[in-house]
Amino acid sequence: MTDDAFADHRDLLFSVAYRILGSAADAEDAVQDTWLRWTAADRSRVADPKAYLARIVSNVAVDRLRSASARREVYAGPWLPEPILTGVDDPEAAESVSVALLVVLEALTPLERAVFVLKEAFGFGYAEIADAVARSEDTVRQAAHRARGHVRARRPRFPADRARQRQVTERFFAAATGGDINALMDLLAPDVALWTDGGGKVRQAMRPVVGAARVAAWFAGVATRPYEGVAIADISAEVVELNGSPGVVFTGAGRVIGTLTLDLDDRGLIAAVHNVANPDKLRAVATGTVHPVGLDLR
Repeated sequence: MTDDAFADHRDLLFSVAYRILGSAADAEDAVQDTWLRWTAADRSRVADPKAYLARIVSNVAVDRLRSASARREVYAGPWLPEPILTGVDDPEAAESVSVALLVVLEALTPLERAVFVLKEAFGFGYAEIADAVARSEDTVRQAAHRARGHVRARRPRFPADRARQRQVTERFFAAATGGDINALMDLLAPDVALWTDGGGKVRQAMRPVVGAARVAAWFAGVATRPYEGVAIADISAEVVELNGSPGVVFTGAGRVIGTLTLDLDDRGLIAAVHNVANPDKLRAVATGTVHPVGLDLR
C-alpha cells in the first residue's frame, strides 16, 4: 500500500481535526501526527485506509484538545476559533464548520466534542466512534446525548439562506465602516452579542459586548480611529467565504489584520458578531489556502 492513500484523504483528515480542535494550526499538527503514525503502521493489514486514518486523526485531535483546553481557560479575553477560507459547499457541511457552532462546541468536554463531530458531522456509528476514541460504546452514547442537548439548547438551526447572509454581511460592513448607527441598528437583533478575540496581543473588548445599541456604538467608534497603527483609509476589506459562509477579511500595512463573521437568527437579524484579530489566528487566512468543508467520510 503506497502513501497515496494518505494524500488522497488529507483534506478529509484536516476537516475532522479542525472541527474537533477549532484551530487550523492545531489541526495541521494533528494531521502531521497522523502521518507519522500512518508511516509507522503495518499498512498491509489495513483493509480500509480512509476509516483507519479517520480513527487515528480523531484520537490525536482529542489528545491535543485536552491540552489546548487548559490553555484556553487562561486565554486573554474571549476565545474564538481560528478562521479558515472555505469554498462554497452544501449547507449542512457549512454549518458544521461555522464559527457560531464551533464556539458552542467549546463548552463541551474533549470527548463530547469529538463524539458530536464524528456522529453529527461525519455520520460515524457509535461502535466506530468508540473505537476511534478508545471508549466503550455506552460511554460514547451518553456523551453524544449530552453533546446534542447542549448544542440544541444553544445553537437553534435555521434554514440556510446564503443570499441573505451575504446581503446582511455587505450591508453590515458598509454601515460599520461608515459609522452609520441607524443602519447598524436596523440589522442587529436586540440581544446581539459581539465577541472580539485579540488574544491579549491587539486591543479588543475583553468581554462580550451585548445589546444592539452597545454593539452599534462600538463599531461606529472603531470606524473613527486607526487600528493597530493603520489608518482607516488604508484598510481594505473583502467579502469572502469564511467557515462556510460569507465573512469579511480586513487587510492593511501588507498583512491580514482581522476577520468578521455574522450569525443570523430566524428573522435574518444579526444575533452574533465574531471578530478575530489575534495575529496568531490569522495565519490560515493569510496563506490564502481554501479548505474544502465537504463531509465525504463514508
